[in-house]
Amino acid sequence: MRAAIVSVTLGMLFLTAITVRADKVTTDYDHSVNFSKYKTFMWINESQINDPFMKDRIRGWINTHLINRGLRPVSDGADLAIGANLATEEKHVWETYYSGSDWGWGSTWSTTQEKTYLVGTLSVDLFDTQTRQLVWQGVATDTLSRKPEHRTKDYAKGIEKMFRDFPIFAFRETALPRVN
Repeated sequence: MRAAIVSVTLGMLFLTAITVRADKVTTDYDHSVNFSKYKTFMWINESQINDPFMKDRIRGWINTHLINRGLRPVSDGADLAIGANLATEEKHVWETYYSGSDWGWGSTWSTTQEKTYLVGTLSVDLFDTQTRQLVWQGVATDTLSRKPEHRTKDYAKGIEKMFRDFPIFAFRETALPRVN
């Protein structure tokens, strides 16, 4: 019986750890906007992303998702303007490890270590160029890996999740052929 309780407890801790590690992606848009009127897009300013390689990759992924939904990139006079920003924050956690066989009765010792990690938040904003109002926003937050190849995969996954909820219903008729 005791082994079953320990197994269930460890399983719950494992699932909690996975949930805490998972990325968080949120999107929202102005539900009163008719997205079928948007045909073109452009970048309004240089992306606020310090890593030049990642900046190019993120712009490319965003462009690809918008093109796949029937929008066309232009350099001037677009219907939608895009802005992207990547912010990082250093976080700290302290982990304490206990050693000893008596669990409080007898000799025990503990060691506390500080772990430092980075959390990145990527925000993508789409503005209506006529009204200059925000019409769609996606935000992805995740723990950043120290390895560039892992960060690349994480950002690509976050942007893909962002655009899953993009109001594509306006583009389905024109961008994708109908199957009867």
